[in-house]
Amino acid sequence: MILGLRTDKPEAELYLFNNAQQVDHLAWHAHRELSDTLLIKIDELLNTNTLDKSDLTGIIIYQGPGSFTGLRIGISVANALAYSLNIPIAAAAGETWIQKCLEDITHNNQPEVVIPEYGSEAHITQPRK
Repeated sequence: MILGLRTDKPEAELYLFNNAQQVDHLAWHAHRELSDTLLIKIDELLNTNTLDKSDLTGIIIYQGPGSFTGLRIGISVANALAYSLNIPIAAAAGETWIQKCLEDITHNNQPEVVIPEYGSEAHITQPRK
């Protein structure tokens, strides 16, 4: 099973694929609570389909552009899961990101680190003096 994540906007999305066939989809309004809810929702999606993290064979993720914090959280979680489970990871941008990732994941047999594409410079608040 392949787990898909999209965390670039207030509504976060998770996907579950068996090869290239979508098995399930979960969306929720995560907004500022993404870091609190993402792992819980991944477990919820897997449990609903009577799966465990050990059943995952790959991870795909939307790479950007989008929310700086949302992409950072989602890609960090995806990279950590791929590394800890020793499974491949793929990322892509654009409307066809899922198809691109599913194609890439079938040709990738080693985990890689995915880097977000924010689309512009991050607007981070300057520290107070």
